[in-house]
Amino acid sequence: MVNILFIEHDNTQHPLTVEPGGSVMLAAVTNGVPGIDADCGGCCSCATCHVYVDEAWVEGVGPIGPTEEAMLSLSSDRKENSRLSCQITVSEELDGLVVKTPEFQY
Repeated sequence: MVNILFIEHDNTQHPLTVEPGGSVMLAAVTNGVPGIDADCGGCCSCATCHVYVDEAWVEGVGPIGPTEEAMLSLSSDRKENSRLSCQITVSEELDGLVVKTPEFQY
């Protein structure tokens, strides 16, 4: 099991314990985390699962692919640690991952 902490823009916390294998987006949607709409269902074509990865985890979640880069480039709220949660696979190595949801997604 993998522990992931979702933090809303107002600092409301949603700690989850999930099975490895799915995406961070799927973990959020399955568990009703606010601010993760996932309109495209995880196809990396909408950016409604945008999160800010805690600085301690930026390298651990892996690099941004070209499609994800294109989607994020459309966001006015993009930061250096922005990622699409549909593109982060939950693995044992990510146990303790912390992500924050942007205010504009509420």
